[in-house]
Amino acid sequence: MEWFGDDAYWLSRLVFQRALAAVYLVAFLSAALQFRALIGEQGMLPVPAFLRQVPARAAPSLFRLHYSDHLFAFVAWTGVLLSAALVAGAADDVPLGGAMAWWAVLWALYLSIVNVGQTWYSFGWESLLLETGFLAIWLGNERTAPPVVVLWLLRWTLFRVEFGAGLIKLRGDRCWRELTCLYYHHETQPMPGPLSWYFHHLPKPAHRVEAGANHVVQLLVPVLLFTPQPVASIAAALIVVTQLWLVLSGNFAWLNWLTIVLALPAVDGSLIVDGPELSRAPLWYAVVVLAVSAGLLALSYRPVRNLFSRYQAMNRSYDPFHLVNSYGAFGTVGRVRYEIVIEGTDERVAHAGTVWREYGFKGKPGDVRRLPRQFAPYHLRLDWLMWFAALSPAYARSWFLPFVERLLEGDRDTLRLLARNPFPDAPPAQVRARLYHYRFTTRQERRQTGAWWHRTAVRDFLAPMRLH
Repeated sequence: MEWFGDDAYWLSRLVFQRALAAVYLVAFLSAALQFRALIGEQGMLPVPAFLRQVPARAAPSLFRLHYSDHLFAFVAWTGVLLSAALVAGAADDVPLGGAMAWWAVLWALYLSIVNVGQTWYSFGWESLLLETGFLAIWLGNERTAPPVVVLWLLRWTLFRVEFGAGLIKLRGDRCWRELTCLYYHHETQPMPGPLSWYFHHLPKPAHRVEAGANHVVQLLVPVLLFTPQPVASIAAALIVVTQLWLVLSGNFAWLNWLTIVLALPAVDGSLIVDGPELSRAPLWYAVVVLAVSAGLLALSYRPVRNLFSRYQAMNRSYDPFHLVNSYGAFGTVGRVRYEIVIEGTDERVAHAGTVWREYGFKGKPGDVRRLPRQFAPYHLRLDWLMWFAALSPAYARSWFLPFVERLLEGDRDTLRLLARNPFPDAPPAQVRARLYHYRFTTRQERRQTGAWWHRTAVRDFLAPMRLH
């Protein structure tokens, strides 16, 4: 069935599948190492309580059958092992049906995690990984030519990611239209990286070029993905370069890396190397792939309507399986950065001379002399939610007090999420939270103090608390 598959994309599919499996690996590893404190049986938002409150049709998951921390760990580490095997190319050593089942198991395992992850898994890149992972099921392995219709659906996904992000910027904050958002973004983004201080101090004309280039790449270049080669390959390359720029300037978990992965199938691999002659697709495979593709196109109706709505929503899923979603980021850009600083004391009664010791987080700003670290594509979920909590206490209503309670208990799983525990021998008697205004130091301040940040206390975020 020459009309069904295209040998020219053999190399693109091979690289895409290996790279997607690597993203899956990071996602499952993040779940395995963080879940106990976040959503475990004794976590801040326990899965069993969530399953009792939410109907199965709204959040389908394997954990509906049974939940225990041991089972969750088994699922997450199984995902790590299956992903690692796919990175090594194991799916190409099994029959076509076996390869499809392998990718389907990986998708089902991660869907089961996301659908019980609650606010800790409410990020757009979770849905993007599931949508991309579902398409990967139908892409086949090296025994058959890549199905053309699936290659086009992958381009359609990438188009919605980029075009949706571009539209929501134009409709949102006026600084995007004035090309001034990058005056602030590198400083106020959720989790700055080790180069963000330097990006922030680029000349303002360079920031305006950044913003203008962003509009071109997100609003014009995605349309070229649907043009003949080699133009589509050039468009994909421009998106990859832009995403690498974002990788250098911040920590956005695997969002940028997954967007790069999505761009790979748009590249004509025959421009690089001639692939082998592949066998014709079995009839059953063609029928199933075409039927699934037709269903996905039908599900695209609501995301398309959202794209052209005056009230465009960011990062929205329209079905519990996250098959076709809406995407977007930074419709508004903060001008000021606030951070919540968590402190504890071993004194049971606080007074004017009480010594408060600060907890250190792995990724979010804390110690002003600490250079931000690079963690992406790994996802530090607690650090990200702390950024949202600093924007508004409403974002922290469900989990912040349980978090503080676990600090007072000296909970080991919670403390593993932090970089520094100032109470290694015994839990503190009291814990409080204070809100600070953070800004990057100037070049002169950096030379004089060695600090990357300057911070000023604003107000109490949480009054001192004790157990019970």
